[in-house]
Amino acid sequence: MYDTIIYDVDGTLIDTEQAVLGSLQKMLLTDYSQSYEREDLVFVLGIPGASALPQLGIKDIDKANERWNEYMKDFYASIKVFDGMLDVITKLHNRRVPQGIVTSKTKQELQDDFVPFGLMDYLSYAVCADDTSKHKPYPEPLLKFIQVSGTDPKRAIYIGDTIYDYECARDAGIDFGLALWGCKNQVGIDAAYRLEQPQDILNLLNKTR
Repeated sequence: MYDTIIYDVDGTLIDTEQAVLGSLQKMLLTDYSQSYEREDLVFVLGIPGASALPQLGIKDIDKANERWNEYMKDFYASIKVFDGMLDVITKLHNRRVPQGIVTSKTKQELQDDFVPFGLMDYLSYAVCADDTSKHKPYPEPLLKFIQVSGTDPKRAIYIGDTIYDYECARDAGIDFGLALWGCKNQVGIDAAYRLEQPQDILNLLNKTR
């Protein structure tokens, strides 16, 4: 039976797709005179900017990432918590179920993009891109979570929306639940559970590995 729920952030708890891709498009066009269709940038969802930008031929990663974050502010109005997610997290919190996040956001990005929604009040642990040298799809972020939380990996489940999340969970020895409400591509994702809506998370507490 699962007794700890671990979440990805973008595409799982909050819908940031328009903000992430829109701000990246703007940064690439404004700062580098590069024009990309949005569908050509979807691969960046779920990995840190420092991992995504080199794949676009960007050399000055720190500067480009800083500019990307600045442009994100122009899109904050498009970010929202997925319907039903606050209710689920609140119910689990009231049942004293430990919850936390493992995200490719840096601590500053988490502060800017996620904390204002108030969900951190219900989450006991957070592992950000700053906390490990390797990032998703490598297992280090989830292994770090297990270390800092003292969680039994056999009794935890990681919920995310990308193949990077799945591979991270698989290689960390943690079951994976696919958040279909945020997933854009299910190819290659052999999830233990495919969750149609956030409320389905509540049913996981009755599941056994």
